[in-house]
Amino acid sequence: MTAPDAPLLPRPRCCGCGSPELTRRELLKAGAVTAGGLALAGCAWSSLRTAAAEADAAATARTPIVVKPILSYDLPRRRPQTSWRSWGGIHTEEAAKEELARIQGEIDKVKAAADFPVTFLPPSQVRSPADLANLPDAAGADVLLHYAAGGGQGILDAAAKSGKHVIFFLRHRSGPVSLWYEIVSPRYLRQHTDSLSVKGVDNGDVVVDSLEDLSWRLRALVGVKNTVGSRIVAVGGPGGWATPKAPDLAREKFKLDIQTLTYPELAALIKAAREDAAAVNLARKRAADYLRGDGVRLETEKVFVENCFLLDQVFRALMAKADARAITVHHCMGTIMPVAETTACLTLTTLNDTGYLAFCESDFVAIPAGLLLGNITGRPPFLNNPTFPHAGVMTQAHCTAPRKMDGKSLDPVRIVTHMESDYGAAPKVELRRGQAVTNVITDFAMQRWSGYAGEIADTPFLPICRSQMDVAYCIPDQRLVENMRGFHFMTVYGDYRREAGYAVKKIGIAWENLG
Repeated sequence: MTAPDAPLLPRPRCCGCGSPELTRRELLKAGAVTAGGLALAGCAWSSLRTAAAEADAAATARTPIVVKPILSYDLPRRRPQTSWRSWGGIHTEEAAKEELARIQGEIDKVKAAADFPVTFLPPSQVRSPADLANLPDAAGADVLLHYAAGGGQGILDAAAKSGKHVIFFLRHRSGPVSLWYEIVSPRYLRQHTDSLSVKGVDNGDVVVDSLEDLSWRLRALVGVKNTVGSRIVAVGGPGGWATPKAPDLAREKFKLDIQTLTYPELAALIKAAREDAAAVNLARKRAADYLRGDGVRLETEKVFVENCFLLDQVFRALMAKADARAITVHHCMGTIMPVAETTACLTLTTLNDTGYLAFCESDFVAIPAGLLLGNITGRPPFLNNPTFPHAGVMTQAHCTAPRKMDGKSLDPVRIVTHMESDYGAAPKVELRRGQAVTNVITDFAMQRWSGYAGEIADTPFLPICRSQMDVAYCIPDQRLVENMRGFHFMTVYGDYRREAGYAVKKIGIAWENLG
């Protein structure tokens, strides 16, 4: 259906979602803002629209993780009639120099193949804790990548106490065999006991030979770095799906900086934006471009779509003002509709498809998992309602879903009304049949998460939330039923269970891979 042109919400402008990107000039004319990290309370549209900045892909880019490779080894001296050297193939300076060159070649390969942002510092050789402490560039690293060819336990202890993530790379067949390939478990991780005994380091931090195993761990740590301590705008305030403690737990575990914008403040911004001709015209242009895009069908009133693009501009401006790349909307089942004269559903989709992390319902039980998955994968996650598992399948649905769930290409979409209100503009994204997905289940207490892999078996159009998928899985129904916690699931395209589990443990939450 279409309707005559009606007033839209003017909003600040950035690169389009499924439509041509806007130029800096268009952004400034339409009132785009820069990242300033300022409080949102009392923020006027005039202050947003006059802030000079770029609101482009750079605003959504993940921060690279910085990795410092170190090589520990020893230089034993031959002594008669006694053991004078440990296991391992690096016992001379010449062998150490050859190993440094080997390490450089390996990290060059990892960087070239990485689908995540990473910076490798030059590898350095160390033979004592003092050597490690005196490395001039180690202080700026997020990760110490420890090639533990040899050397005493003191170096390992110093790395663990540095406050940085530590990954041990041990050699079996990829080069001269490492001493710590033999003893990392009994002497270090278990400290001569039968239990893991080193705070912050465990079996999951050990890699033997495999650059792929190194790469996925670094991908996970990119997620941790970009999530912990990050900022998110909460329109209408933070919530927790009937769990008042959820926002506080998110602040405690993930150190989230939740910036609240009240609905009266949003209403004032939208009212002012509607009086901004440049923003209104830009919203109409973007909506028209979007609706002309491949795979897009309009089945609601056009004015709802235009108002969604105006709301998109307002939300981008708010995130830029707050120096945030994430946003969530509370009370989106009703409160926002008379304020925005549309639903937020399509707006959240367009934001996600541009690289922001945008969620409905302000559910801080699940949102930390969405932030983490998005930052691990570089792909937008889908916050959705699960149903009861049965016969190896579960229906999962919500009235907003990203179209660019692989991070690259847009899935087809029907723009319909929001289900429960039969109002506004909501995407019925035709999620890909046969696509592998990862589902993450979060608990209300934020103590134990779990995950499992599945495959999209069907994309029906039942009288439920509009973006729908029947996800098939290969674990017993009862196992999944017994692990149902929280309310919402977070779903991403691809199998990222390893990364999610590794990252979650670094944050202090238990993880179970359901298989």
